[in-house]
Amino acid sequence: MVDPEIVVHALSKGADGVLGIGCHLGECHYLEGNYKADAREKAIKIVLENCGIDPNRFRMEWVSSAEAPRFVEVVTRFTGDIKALGPNPLRVLKAAVNA
Repeated sequence: MVDPEIVVHALSKGADGVLGIGCHLGECHYLEGNYKADAREKAIKIVLENCGIDPNRFRMEWVSSAEAPRFVEVVTRFTGDIKALGPNPLRVLKAAVNA
């Protein structure tokens, strides 16, 4: 499951991005956990947008533990997307206030 508070907290404290990775839909050991995470992803993005945080800083991906190359691809793509967004403005703002 994805706790929306953890995602919002991490980004509000200045994390540049949060990537959640779960089992493919329908293949979760916890039966419905990944379906709940999928539904929460949409809600979390709405909350982030309402908080003034770019919702693209959060992403859920579905990767099997047997898919090492796909895992690398997902993480590499997310890292590149986050680098393209630049530093989290909240981290930059916090650094300026503490300077």
